[in-house]
Amino acid sequence: MAVAGASAQRLGHNPIVEGWYADPEGAVFEGRYWVYPTTSDVYERQLHFDAFSSKNLRKWKKHPRVLTADAVSWARRAMWAPSVVEKDGTYYFFFAANDVHEGEVGGIGVATSRRPEGPYSDALGRPLIGEIVNGAQPIDQFVFRDDDGQWYMYYGGWGHCNVVRLTDDLLSLGTFADGTTFKEVTPEGYVEGPFMLKRGGKYYFMWSEGGWGGPDYSVAYAVSTSPLGPFRRIGKILEQDPAVATGAGHHSVIKDRKTDQYYIVYHRRPLGDTGRDHRVTCIDRLEFDDEGLIRPVRMTP
Repeated sequence: MAVAGASAQRLGHNPIVEGWYADPEGAVFEGRYWVYPTTSDVYERQLHFDAFSSKNLRKWKKHPRVLTADAVSWARRAMWAPSVVEKDGTYYFFFAANDVHEGEVGGIGVATSRRPEGPYSDALGRPLIGEIVNGAQPIDQFVFRDDDGQWYMYYGGWGHCNVVRLTDDLLSLGTFADGTTFKEVTPEGYVEGPFMLKRGGKYYFMWSEGGWGGPDYSVAYAVSTSPLGPFRRIGKILEQDPAVATGAGHHSVIKDRKTDQYYIVYHRRPLGDTGRDHRVTCIDRLEFDDEGLIRPVRMTP
């Protein structure tokens, strides 16, 4: 995906910002590129989100503390993995909190703002999804709008992925045609970090696999003709490079504002650094071959 030479260098250098950040969500709002990452720290201090914006994917402006635990009455630890979308002038910031287990309070919440840089405030006063369904821990949500206007949310840890429909206000769960609310769509090899991309009529379902704390963290994908699958696994597209970095995963994708160029936004670990929370946010090119398959990403320094 990422290519060597001058074309790759136009993106600048990796990591794109200073500091320990993971699970980056990329978006384009108000003519600017945005990245919303997890603040990578021990869970008890992982209680706020910063955001970064850029006009050119090279120089980034920091927007500190766009959402904090002070604005979410039920969040007490481990806030991570944002997914941010815009609808009718309101920005919806989906997040996970509390590393919830059965019987505990926590899960996936949603906060709103009238500006992409926030500040965001809790929209519900409770989790949108707080229970364990189909074995999926309610974390790592990604919100996807299909071409027909329907909003879906893919989420799940512990090796299981569910999809739900969101109602038009993005604050409640809808139902599918068969009356169910949750559908499991776990592809082969799935661990966590789902992402959905639609291009050329194909649904590219992507996720992270391997151990998030180790060097073998990676990104794989599958394809389907439906947002609900079934999804046919193709293979890995992003993994460690012993010459560049290890632990490359939990990604998102940004499409260029003016062209058909795509970029993968992801975190990775500096070589030789084994600190659990020492993860940095990077961007490289995401490219497709003539058959519409994703080419393996070549990480750049």
